[in-house]
Amino acid sequence: MGHLIHRVTILGTGLIGGSFGLALHKDTTDICVSGWDRPEIVREAQSRAAIDKFFSGDIAPALQEADLIYIALPIAATLDLLPEIARHAPAHALITDACSTKVRIMQAAGEHFSNENGPLFLGGHPMAGKELSGITQADAELFRGNTYALIGESRAKDPRASAFVKILEKIGARPLWLGPPQHDYAVGLASHLPQLAAVALAGFLYDRLDENGLPITLAGPGLRDSLRLAGSSYATWRDIVLTNQEVLSAALDLLARRLDDLRERLGSRELEADFDAANELYKLLRSL
Repeated sequence: MGHLIHRVTILGTGLIGGSFGLALHKDTTDICVSGWDRPEIVREAQSRAAIDKFFSGDIAPALQEADLIYIALPIAATLDLLPEIARHAPAHALITDACSTKVRIMQAAGEHFSNENGPLFLGGHPMAGKELSGITQADAELFRGNTYALIGESRAKDPRASAFVKILEKIGARPLWLGPPQHDYAVGLASHLPQLAAVALAGFLYDRLDENGLPITLAGPGLRDSLRLAGSSYATWRDIVLTNQEVLSAALDLLARRLDDLRERLGSRELEADFDAANELYKLLRSL
C-alpha cells in the first residue's frame, strides 16, 4: 500500500513535522518530502535534511501535488487552515494531523472533508514528543516504539489510510485506533494532567525559593525527573488546554481529592497501599 504515497507535504516543520520528515528519509524509499512553514524555519528543516523542498507564504503550491498532507501545527492554526487545505488538496490525497486533542479537530474536518470523492481526512496523534520544541529538537527516531493514535476506524479500510499505516509501521510507530472522545479523555489523564501537575509543583517550589536557592539547591535527580515537563512552554500547551477543558477540570478535581487522601494518611500505614498502587502502575508503564 505504501506505493500510494510518493509525495508528502508537511505543514509545520518543527519538532513533530521535522521528525516525521527525518523518519521518512531514514526508513522509507521513493518519497519526496516538501515542507511549508515560516521561511527561517522551513529553510532550517531543509538544511537538516528533514525535507527536500520548501514552501512558505501561499499554501496552495505546497499542496497541489501531495499524496499525503501531514499537518504538524498547533490546534488553533490547524483549525484556521483546514478550509484552505480542503480547497487546494488533490482529490486523491490523504490529509492527517498530529494535534494533541481530537474532538474539535474531527468536528471541523467533518465540515470540510465531507465529499466522498475528495480528499480523505484521518485524525492522528503521535504519542511522542519532548519538553522542548522546534526543528532543532527533531529526531528521526522520535516515533519509534511509541503509540500513534489514529481517529475514526471507519476510515481504516480506505487504501490511503492503509498506506499511511504502513508508513507509520516503517518508522517504528505503533498505530492504535480510537474515537475522538475516548482519545481526549485518555490523553487528558495520561498526558495533559501530568503536564499541569508538573507546572503546579514547579510553581509551588519557585514561589518558595530563598536567597540561597533553597530548597532547589538540595534537589536531586528525582526532582529533575519529576519536573522534566516543566520545561514545556505555555505556547505549546495553550490550545491543548483550551480544547480539553472539561476533561482536565474533572481530572484536576480528582487529583486534588487524591492529594487530600494522602495528607490524611501521612501518619497511617494506610499510606502503604498508595505506594503499592503507584508501584504497580510504574511496572505497567515500564512494560509498555
